[in-house]
Amino acid sequence: MTLIQPLNLILQSNMKVCLIAALTVDGFIGKDAGHSSLDWTSKEDKQFFVEKTKELGTLIVGRTTFETFKKPLPNRRNIVLTSTPEKYEVEGAEFTSEDPKQLLARLEGEGVESVAVIGGSKVYSQFLEEGLVTDLYLTVEPVMFGSGVPLAQLDTPVQMELESERLLNSSTVLLHYVVR
Repeated sequence: MTLIQPLNLILQSNMKVCLIAALTVDGFIGKDAGHSSLDWTSKEDKQFFVEKTKELGTLIVGRTTFETFKKPLPNRRNIVLTSTPEKYEVEGAEFTSEDPKQLLARLEGEGVESVAVIGGSKVYSQFLEEGLVTDLYLTVEPVMFGSGVPLAQLDTPVQMELESERLLNSSTVLLHYVVR
């Protein structure tokens, strides 16, 4: 078996790869790379995030976003993408330099059926650009930054269909998209 074969398997797999993000009305996930969504999202979004990520079980997060956490998120497998995994050792977190396809192929081989991709912009961009995301859960919060960190920067359009929408409170909406 060549290296190409396992990577192709992920494209045909049933693994659910869910991108989860909170956005401002003007489309930003933060004012800058170190700005945590915990500072500006609603308690209802935080509650949704905890419930959904626990349901999915495995989190994939970039190092910069991970560093905005006080510690690994409990009751979930925390996988941190970094170009220098050997520099980090944090109890409750795994650090890897695997590219998204390699990582998903490995996780699928371990029996993982679903993952939550939880940021930041670079990680969202990589997973979307490679066509690996199956679902997007986007919370739109009633705030505008005017400028900041975009959800993703893509060279290739991603086509989606709205699966559902629901109000989390009187001003915050949760959108669930399925990638076509």
